[in-house]
Amino acid sequence: MSNERTPETESPEAPSASGLDFIRQIVVEDQQSGKHDGRVQTRFPPEPNGYLHIGHAKSICLNFGLAVEHGGLCNLRMDDTNPTTESEEYARAIEEDVRWLGFDWSDRFYYASDYFEQLHEYALQLIREGKAYVCDLRGKEVSEYRGLWNEPGRDSPYRNRSIEENLDLFTRMRVGEFEDGSRTLRAKIDMASPNMNLRDPAIYRIRRVPHYRSGDDWCIYPMYDFTHPLSDALEDITHSLCTLEFEDHRPLYDWFLEHVDVPSRPRQIEFARLNLSYTVLSKRKLLELVGEGHVSGWDDPRMPTLVGFRRRGYTPEAIRDFCDRIGIAKANSIVSIAQLQDAVRQDLNQRAPRVMGVLRPLKVVIENYPEGQVEEVEAVNNPEDESAGTRPLPFSRELYVERTDFREDPPKKYFRLAPEREVRLRYAYFITCREVIKDPETGEVVELRCTYDPETRGGYAPDGRKVRGTIHWVSASHAVEAEVRLYDHLFSKINPEDVNEGGSYRDALNPESLETLAGCRVEPSFARAQPGHRVQFERQGYFCVDTDTSADRLVVNRTVTLRDTWAKIEKAEERSK
Repeated sequence: MSNERTPETESPEAPSASGLDFIRQIVVEDQQSGKHDGRVQTRFPPEPNGYLHIGHAKSICLNFGLAVEHGGLCNLRMDDTNPTTESEEYARAIEEDVRWLGFDWSDRFYYASDYFEQLHEYALQLIREGKAYVCDLRGKEVSEYRGLWNEPGRDSPYRNRSIEENLDLFTRMRVGEFEDGSRTLRAKIDMASPNMNLRDPAIYRIRRVPHYRSGDDWCIYPMYDFTHPLSDALEDITHSLCTLEFEDHRPLYDWFLEHVDVPSRPRQIEFARLNLSYTVLSKRKLLELVGEGHVSGWDDPRMPTLVGFRRRGYTPEAIRDFCDRIGIAKANSIVSIAQLQDAVRQDLNQRAPRVMGVLRPLKVVIENYPEGQVEEVEAVNNPEDESAGTRPLPFSRELYVERTDFREDPPKKYFRLAPEREVRLRYAYFITCREVIKDPETGEVVELRCTYDPETRGGYAPDGRKVRGTIHWVSASHAVEAEVRLYDHLFSKINPEDVNEGGSYRDALNPESLETLAGCRVEPSFARAQPGHRVQFERQGYFCVDTDTSADRLVVNRTVTLRDTWAKIEKAEERSK
């Protein structure tokens, strides 16, 4: 474990006196003052260059939730201005994820590429008004002329081209006359500005790459800082909610709205992005993890993507609850992943049916139980939900119990099965271990010979005697075999991106993030469970049927343990610092 000092927040930033976070307070004040005629319209504008992750969920819940709370609207818009990284696959996955979280955009589904013609016209307007120019400086030269944060930049030698020359060159850029990277269209703002974003930023670049929607129609593409505010304005957005890294871009956002003829004037507001312990949320790094084979894909259950969480068994309700819990803050911090897992536990505790599942089976033979006899005992489906009812469990002479529920030489306060010790089989009978059978070559325990008390059916003794241990089980001849995948954190450091010089976030990858158990046994009621079905394996944790399941293969993922052991580790680390 790492000893790095990384602040974590267990609760959201304190709300205002009104009980609202600072964004909601702004919206309320705008409505009360009649700004935007009292309208509230937000948008969620992801780039279709990867799958959405838990950080995007925070933004989705904020943008759509804010609109719902104030009787407004929220648009879904693909910010698809970079054809080298975007695809239809990612766009469709984004739609699915937003819907899965429980939100709907009705007929307000847009693409930034829908506005390419209008954005081109806005660029021409800036050129005609002397506020944009075509620059021949290339990447390294642009950086040299831009200067440093503590010293002004220098004007490009092409900054004072005539309007006519700029119009001509931009037209020739549009028709593909120049090679990639040879020219850009730049806004003419202020090369001496202390804000680097205002030092004549690029508006258009040449890129001969087919767009996944518009094909070869364009070989010049607008930059994000140009596209975003104008797309907001074209959609009549009132409140444009961005994460803190765009705070320094806000003057540029406003500059474009001031200098072109837009139909509305949105307001950009920044909030702290989500940083989650033991997790990386950089889309570039997530793509690297997939491409380098550290995970099986974007939907690997160890990934913080929504599709990965869905496959692992997380519910949309739990993720929305988590986003509500952490709130909206103005300062960056790291939120403990324990909060997310706790939200999942609380949700699944209410909805997940209980199932008997033995992950590391140890055979038990009840010697005084009649051979060939099978009876049914009644098991509760969910003690948190009486309406869930009960189910029958087959009970027979040969059972499987959890290997960890037996100790030949038990320590103090070990109340499970041991030689000559009596325990309760949940919903069934009291049994006592009489003999331990071992493999003669390895010495491994392979079977327990036990007896049962037929008077204790249902797990209670009529003479009132008590037993300290209750264990789960399955009938050997009725159990269904399963492969169970036990997932843990993908990284072993609280902040995987806090690395020493020359290091990499990859150095923090957890080699024990996945353990695959073959030959597990689950009760027969689980035999027909379909991918996505969530249950609690009693005493084990919450589990979900994986998409790898087929007619002859049952694969189950652990969603989350019953208790949060990592939270204890984190607290111990903090105490040791």
